[in-house]
Amino acid sequence: MTTELKYAVFGNGSWATAIVKMLCEKTASINWYVRKQQTIDYIQKEQHNPSYLSSVSFNTDQLRLSSDINEVAASADVLVFAIPSAFVYAQLKKLNIDISTKIILSAVKGIIPETGLLVGEHFHQHRAVPFDQIAVLAGPCHAEEVALERLSYLTVACTNTATATAIASQISSHYIQTKIHDDVIGAEYAAMLKNIYAIAAGMAHGLGYGDNFQSVLMSNAIREMKRFIKKVYKMKRKINETVYLGDLLVTGYSTFSRNRMFGNMIGKGYTVKSAQMEMNMIAEGYYATKSAYLINQAHKNSARTPIIKMVYDVLYKGKTPKEALRELAEKLD
Repeated sequence: MTTELKYAVFGNGSWATAIVKMLCEKTASINWYVRKQQTIDYIQKEQHNPSYLSSVSFNTDQLRLSSDINEVAASADVLVFAIPSAFVYAQLKKLNIDISTKIILSAVKGIIPETGLLVGEHFHQHRAVPFDQIAVLAGPCHAEEVALERLSYLTVACTNTATATAIASQISSHYIQTKIHDDVIGAEYAAMLKNIYAIAAGMAHGLGYGDNFQSVLMSNAIREMKRFIKKVYKMKRKINETVYLGDLLVTGYSTFSRNRMFGNMIGKGYTVKSAQMEMNMIAEGYYATKSAYLINQAHKNSARTPIIKMVYDVLYKGKTPKEALRELAEKLD
C-alpha cells in the first residue's frame, strides 16, 4: 500500500515545506500546491523555498509544483493539508473536483473559523470524505528541527489502521520516528489547544514570570486540555502520551514556537495587531483561542478552562496581560 499511494502537499509555509522534505526521503515524486507562481519559479530555479526553511535543499526532479489546486488534488491519493487554519476555507473554495475518494491527512493545527469545525469534520461534512479516510499528523515536531534533521517524533491518527500505518511508514526516516493512534478528534483538538497554552506561556515569559510559574502553568494546561477534550469527545485516552503532552510541552517551551513568541510579544506590551504584523509567520493560537472559547461555552456544562479564558480576555476583550495573569495565578494549583 505504501508504494502505491501518491502524495500531494497543500501549502508552502514552514510546516508544509518540512512535510515535503520528509516525504521526499522515500517518495520519487511529490505533488506540491503552491499558491503563487512566483514562488514556484523560485523553488524550481534555486531549489529551496524563498521564505520558509530556506536551508532545506530540494531535488526539483522530485517535485511536481503547481498553482492549480484542482490539478494537484486530482494527481494524488493522499492530500496533505498544511495551510494555516485561517486560510483553509478560502483555499478550499477553489477546489471544485470530487475528493470524496481521497485520503485526507490534516497537518493543520487549528479549527476552521468560518465553520467552527475541525479540519477532519469540515472535510467530512462539506466534502463527503468518510471518517476512515481522514487522518491527522500530530505530535511534538517543529519544522525548524526537521530542516536540521534533528530526531523528531510524529503520530498519525486515523481510525483505519492500515491507512495510518502506510502514512506513518512513508514519512518515517532516520530523523523521523512515527507511531499510529486512533484518537483522530482528540489529536486534532490537542494540536489546536496547545497553541493557546503556548500563548499563555509566552505572555508569562514576557511579563517576567520564571520557570517555577511556567511549570505550574503547563501542569494546569495539560489537565485543562484533558477536561476540554473529554467534554467535546469522550473516549479512553492517556493525556500524558506524546501526541498530547509532548506536543504541549515543546510548543510551550521551545524558542521555535511561534505561538509562544506571539504571547511573549503580547506580554511585553505589543498590541495584538502590532504583534501579528511583526511576525513573519501565522500564530495559529490567536484564531484557536476564540474557537475553543466559543466551543466550550456552547456546552451546557462547560469544562473549567481558566487558561483559555485568560488568553481570550487578553486577545479579544482588551484585558491587560498583567491583570489577566495575576488573576489566573490565583486559580492555578
